[in-house]
Amino acid sequence: MEPLNAEDPVGIGPFRLIGRLGVGGMGRVFLARSAGGRTVAVKVVHAELAAQEEFRRRFAREVAALERVGGTGTAPVLGSDTSARAPWVAIGYVPGPSLRTVVGDEYGPLPPATVRALASGLARALVHIHDAGLVHRDLKPSNVLLTVDGPRLIDFGIARAVDTVADGGGLTSTGAVVGSPGFMSPEQVRGDRVTPTSDVFCLGSVLAYAATGRSPFGTADSGVHATMFRIAHDEPDLTDLAPELSGLIRACLAKDPEARPSAAEIVETLPVLADPWLPADVLARLGRHAARLLEAEAGTDPVAEAGPVAGAGHAVTGGSTGHAVTGGSTGHAVSGGSAGDPTPATPLPPTARTGPRPRPLRRTALIAALAALAVAAAATATYTFWPDPDTGGDEQRNRGKGQTGGVSARPAGIVPGGFLGAWEGVIQGTADHPRETARIELTQGAAGAKTAVYVQASESRFCMGRSRLVSADEDKVVLGESDVTTSVPAQRCTPAAHQTLTLRSPDVLEWTSGAAKATFRKAPTGTAVVPARFLGRWRSKPMTEIYGDNDDRYRTEVTVTQGPIGTPVVRITDVFPRMNEAGELTPDVVSCASTSVLAGVGDFLVIGPQVKEPGNTDSECPENGSSYVVVDRWEGKERLLVYPMVDAEPGEFLRL
Repeated sequence: MEPLNAEDPVGIGPFRLIGRLGVGGMGRVFLARSAGGRTVAVKVVHAELAAQEEFRRRFAREVAALERVGGTGTAPVLGSDTSARAPWVAIGYVPGPSLRTVVGDEYGPLPPATVRALASGLARALVHIHDAGLVHRDLKPSNVLLTVDGPRLIDFGIARAVDTVADGGGLTSTGAVVGSPGFMSPEQVRGDRVTPTSDVFCLGSVLAYAATGRSPFGTADSGVHATMFRIAHDEPDLTDLAPELSGLIRACLAKDPEARPSAAEIVETLPVLADPWLPADVLARLGRHAARLLEAEAGTDPVAEAGPVAGAGHAVTGGSTGHAVTGGSTGHAVSGGSAGDPTPATPLPPTARTGPRPRPLRRTALIAALAALAVAAAATATYTFWPDPDTGGDEQRNRGKGQTGGVSARPAGIVPGGFLGAWEGVIQGTADHPRETARIELTQGAAGAKTAVYVQASESRFCMGRSRLVSADEDKVVLGESDVTTSVPAQRCTPAAHQTLTLRSPDVLEWTSGAAKATFRKAPTGTAVVPARFLGRWRSKPMTEIYGDNDDRYRTEVTVTQGPIGTPVVRITDVFPRMNEAGELTPDVVSCASTSVLAGVGDFLVIGPQVKEPGNTDSECPENGSSYVVVDRWEGKERLLVYPMVDAEPGEFLRL
């Protein structure tokens, strides 16, 4: 924590400021006291965001929703003024380290009893959030804080106001990827509609991390896109998971959202927190920090003098990504002298039905899985019901305190570092006018592992899948059998043939498959690979020379959003007049809406065939194949050109 400077106010609303906790993408965060002595974190929005009316409306809407959440397990909103010149919100200060700090840096994997208590507390928090009409969307270890009275869930709701305004789009919707790689749900990875069941999947990943010290699907260290691919298609790596936790966590990590338990069902099947619920070493750490807040207020903060204590105390979102404000070097948590809110925490309520009645079959399965919490025999039955995909079971190995085994869920492999990452090239056509493109993303792995994700786009198909690593040396990587995971249109793709990659330079490799040969170049990876020049809304250029006085009846709009490869980042709406049997225009209109998934990035975007949106598309709407998209300038304006992967003229669009 830093002291206030001359430019800082001494108070905001009814709160007296004590010091600065940090600055993030959304605003400044101050440590403060209420008149009654409660410790709070006050966030003041940056002036450039406050000047945007759209942001103000969304910020006010999200704060109102947060105020409805309340309840145990979250940091409550204690005050706000969303109409002030500098909008602000005050949230209860949580005096505890993050789960990420405790597991990853200090203690190591938590014992099963603590993980069960963690699951109980977080499920209760999710019930309150979901009952308020919110979805957390970014449940991860750094957003879970550990206190003497139970876990607290932070950084929900407000982050959406920043994300949507920063992207220049509408409210978070289908096609927008919001979350943290490694702790996302399959729905988030695919850009599908996100519901409360998404939070339950993320809860499963967080619990697996708490119990093993690793994300069950790996982390960005092994390639962001590869991690997201595993979330969508692979089974979790639950090696070292205690058998008595297997049933609950596997149930949460079901790929099908409908197969997951609800947060309310988890609450009903888990006991309330034991007292104490944390291991003695963790409790001792909380005790050591109990006096820091009072010392900070008195101006003798030992943390400010000796350096920050990473992860000690958190409050509200520090940027559009949903991470907490960073005041030190941890990159995730609020760093500073902080702990010991004197206001007693609300005790956990007794187990009670807080949501709608669960579906009988799903609840029965959950109870059967959680029976493992009581007896070893039931534990054996549980992971017989959910077998490990590789070994058929879960072995619990002894792990010393503080030994997390790293954060990667995959072992080191044989792929030379020069090959790792994404590569793209043109299979047919030219670099200026491609007719078929391909992309390979390689991650580390052993021989026999499916370490490559491939994408191919042609005139009428988008294909995505995984390839098995056969061999690798400093100059060459050989990929063998493949399987198809995504096909647009459905069931039109066949598995990729054997492929050989030969490194020619740090940024160029030669790709061969049978008689086919192409040059591939390094390509960006991650959850946000679309270049900024493409993002936004575009409308068809006027064409009065073709449509004459009816030109305003022909309107096509293209919306390009941010996202990773394999997700629907392009949405196209088309409206034109309906014709009668004689070919004459009628007053009626034909409305079409479709999306296209991202297949490649670089000098141009490659997008797959358009997929019609059910319920928004007329039967007369045409079928459109894959395209490549470029941006140039026309008469001083930005112009988007959408070229079909055939010999045809492009569609022309101007930025709205």
